[in-house]
Amino acid sequence: MHAYEFLNKVPHPKTSSTGLSMILDKGLGLNDASDLVQSAGEYIDFIKFGWGTAATFESDLVIKKNKIYHDNRILTYPGGTLLEIAIQEKKLDLFFKETSRLGFNAIEVSDGSTSLSKKIRDNVIFLAREKGFFVVSEVGKKNPLLDHKISIETRVSQIHSDIASGSNFVIIEAREAGKNIGIYDESGNIISQELDILAEIGTDKLIFEAPLKKQQVDLILKFGPQVNLGNIASTDAISLETLRTGLRGDTVGKVK
Repeated sequence: MHAYEFLNKVPHPKTSSTGLSMILDKGLGLNDASDLVQSAGEYIDFIKFGWGTAATFESDLVIKKNKIYHDNRILTYPGGTLLEIAIQEKKLDLFFKETSRLGFNAIEVSDGSTSLSKKIRDNVIFLAREKGFFVVSEVGKKNPLLDHKISIETRVSQIHSDIASGSNFVIIEAREAGKNIGIYDESGNIISQELDILAEIGTDKLIFEAPLKKQQVDLILKFGPQVNLGNIASTDAISLETLRTGLRGDTVGKVK
C-alpha cells in the first residue's frame, strides 16, 4: 500500500498500454540501479542504456543491471546508435546475438545519426520482432539542421510505416537536451502546430521524448496523465509520477 492512500492518487498499473515512462540510464552502477528500482521501479516501463554506453561496460555489469530491471518488469534496450553502427558495419546478426546475450529484451530502431532506406528500416524492425525483441522505433535526426528538413507529413508517414512493419511504439526524437529537435523549438517549447498534427493520428503508439519538466507538464496537460513520455532522467522518475498523478503544483487539480 502506498503512503497517503486516502488521497486516491494511485499510479497507473504496469499492465496499462498507455501512460508509459521511459527512463534514460546514462551509466548507472549496480547500487544506483538497485536504488532506482527500489524507489521508482513500479513507475518505470522502459530503461534505455543511452547512446552507446552499453558497449563501454563490462558484459557482467550489463547482464546484472538488466536482471535488476527485468526483475521489476522493466523492458530494457541499448541506445539506437549501437544498432545504427552495426548496420553500417554489416554486423546486424552479431548485434542481435550480443544484445540477447547481454539480457536486453527490447530493441530501438533508429537512423538519427545515419541514414536508412525504408526497405532496410522495415526489414530491421521485422527481424527484431522475429527474434523475439520488443521493438521501439524512433523518428527524427540528432542533427537539428537535418531534423528541420523533415516535414511533419514525413514524420507521420514514417510513424505509420514503422507500426505497419511491427514496431510496438514509435518515439518522437528530442535528444537529451530537448531543444531545437522534433516538436520542440530552440527554447524547448512545444511547436503546437506539429504536435496537433501528431495528435490527429492518435498518441497511444507514440512515446514523446520529454527530458525537460515544462515539456512533461505541457504534454500531460494536453493529453492527460496517460501520455507516453521518454528520455526522462533517472533522477526524475518519481517527480514525473507526481506530475502524472496531480501531486505537484504544476498539475494539482488539473489531471484526472
